[in-house]
Amino acid sequence: MPHAASLPRLSTLLKTAGPGLVVMLADTDVGSLITAAQSGARWGYSLLLLQILLVPILYIVQELTVRLGTATGRGHGELIRAHYGPIWAWISYAGLVVAGIGAIVTEFSGMAGIGDVFGAPRLVSLGLPAALLLGLVFTGSYRRVEVVAIAVGLFELVFIGLAIAARPNPGDIVASFAHMPLGDSSYRVLIAANIGAVIMPWMIFYQQSAIVDKGLGWDHARNARLDTFVGAVISQCVMGAILIAAAATIGQAGQGTKNGLETVGDLAGAFTPALGPWLGQVVFGVGIVAAAFVALNVVALALAWGFGDVTGRPHSLEQSPREAPAFYGTFALVVVAGAVTVQLVTNLVALNIAVEVMNALLLPLALGLLILLATRALPEDRRVRGAYKWVVYGVSGLTVAFAMIGVLDGVGLL
Repeated sequence: MPHAASLPRLSTLLKTAGPGLVVMLADTDVGSLITAAQSGARWGYSLLLLQILLVPILYIVQELTVRLGTATGRGHGELIRAHYGPIWAWISYAGLVVAGIGAIVTEFSGMAGIGDVFGAPRLVSLGLPAALLLGLVFTGSYRRVEVVAIAVGLFELVFIGLAIAARPNPGDIVASFAHMPLGDSSYRVLIAANIGAVIMPWMIFYQQSAIVDKGLGWDHARNARLDTFVGAVISQCVMGAILIAAAATIGQAGQGTKNGLETVGDLAGAFTPALGPWLGQVVFGVGIVAAAFVALNVVALALAWGFGDVTGRPHSLEQSPREAPAFYGTFALVVVAGAVTVQLVTNLVALNIAVEVMNALLLPLALGLLILLATRALPEDRRVRGAYKWVVYGVSGLTVAFAMIGVLDGVGLL
């Protein structure tokens, strides 16, 4: 009975799934979504091909964390400290902190922006999600945190509905692939921003630590890779959807060059023609809040796990706050500081492009250490080798090269 025989495999897959899907749902955070929306508003569908090409790139990067986590049972920072010493571990963690701070502020800014659209006081739009996050992490296990993150994150799929409602012209989409203005520096900056919006240092730290905290071993590696691949596809479908929706509405209306799309409220208003004023704002608001909540959870946990990795202190969701005070303290500090910072800022100009370009700038450090670990720090039969190693080298090299060109454009050196 093939059907009956497949049930245990399905059960094992469902028990293994989670870290990859959660990190990919967090990947489509507020900054990433606004970057994709601005890409569509400014350049139509021409950057959609990049979103498609980023699926295998995103999978390859995160597959290395699956390999490292399942093969060693150690977090990313801990492995760096063990193989390359504490100095490199702290350098890597510093990059994580820089990217994490940008992401945390961006997520809370997104929530505040949606609150502003619906007239909610900042104390509510910032304080409520912060309190929910703290309550979830301080009173829950890894499993509960993961289930809640997936349940909330799936609301991001509303952006696919938004793209369909915008009624894009398939012919225009296909034609755009042949017209990419690579000679334009602002276009190249957005290429870097989109790469930085998809591949971020905190994703590497989070997924490897989540795999360890969930107790996944090498026997689970195959299913964990499938979890990662499915997550990568969903992530880029969401990114592509909001780019399409923006291109079909804002871009077609000629609003993309007026610099009026730098806040979440501006975007919510711009998308309303597709669904009507009220429904458009609600759908967009639900998607942004879901994306921000999952990303806040993932980034704050990545920072807390990373701190435990580099200091050697207890750092697990399966431990109580009394058993792992540094872990929970770091998580709380990050969440509260982010909420307070955005509360004190009166003019919420989106930090998305700057944050994502900064992520691109950090790629050589993040990917370099990741590849070194995957090719040298594992047992011979589990490390990256053969043809796949050269695929990893080639994909990573090209990704970093395009990202750096955009970064140099962004600072006026090209």
